[in-house]
Amino acid sequence: MNIPRIARHLAMTRRQVDRAFPPPTLLAIEESLKASETKHAGEIRFAVEGALDTVPLFSGQSARERAIDVFSQLRAWDTAHNNGVLIYLLLADRDVEIVADRGIHAKVGAREWEAICRDMEAAFTQADYEGGVLGGIQAVTQHLIRHFPVSGVDQNELPDTPVIL
Repeated sequence: MNIPRIARHLAMTRRQVDRAFPPPTLLAIEESLKASETKHAGEIRFAVEGALDTVPLFSGQSARERAIDVFSQLRAWDTAHNNGVLIYLLLADRDVEIVADRGIHAKVGAREWEAICRDMEAAFTQADYEGGVLGGIQAVTQHLIRHFPVSGVDQNELPDTPVIL
């Protein structure tokens, strides 16, 4: 049992999430997602969660495991070309996870996704949440442009609004 982690999660409040991601920051993230998706045929979702609920927390659920759950809940896998990408932040752990559907993950390996996550986490240690997320979106965008360029009329298959869980 990781007592410091449990304490961080139990102490996390919605107010802390709102301070890190105020409305102007959420709007900037949404606009960045919209602009990104004009450049490729992929889909990107961003979700932030302050802390895990007590049952997953006490059972030791990792940020990665939770990100996979959220990927499914947000239906990021439900795209025509299997190229949905979720950028997930578990704020209490300051842990970023990228979950990519099989179409894009086959072209971009785990090492590259992990590098994007570490860059975002570095920005978060400086309390630069907006810059960290926007940089992460840009990095994911570059992979999607390379592997899923715009082809004809592209339909926005998933919402661009950031999700706060």
